Amino acid sequence: MAKSSQQLQQITEKTDGVPLFVEEITKSLLESGQLEAVDGHYELTGECLLCQVTNPPAPQEAEACFHQALATAHRQQTRSLELRAAMSLGRLWQQQGKQDEARALLAPIYGWFTEGFDTADLQEAQALLDALA
Repeated sequence: MAKSSQQLQQITEKTDGVPLFVEEITKSLLESGQLEAVDGHYELTGECLLCQVTNPPAPQEAEACFHQALATAHRQQTRSLELRAAMSLGRLWQQQGKQDEARALLAPIYGWFTEGFDTADLQEAQALLDALA
């Protein structure tokens, strides 16, 4: 599957295909710098930077993307995107041995949620918090 097709599939899955949600998440990803328009298609940054096989960037570049995504999501008050950005940064920090910092970042964001604990994002966040304990 082409990279842009995978990205479209991921966005569609996260939004249940609801056009308004697809538009909102695409806009948020573009504004946060996690999604870029390149040669007529969109490319994700951040996590995709960490996944590159050839010429992988320094983890500092991905970390900067995650910090930018966190700041944008916080400013826009999009809690679910802030949770995702925190999980991405938390996983990076976990790999770097910064478990305490990762938990300190993710725990309060996860704590904002009062429902939806059966969703993939919150289950993934809980699993990451458990791993960081």
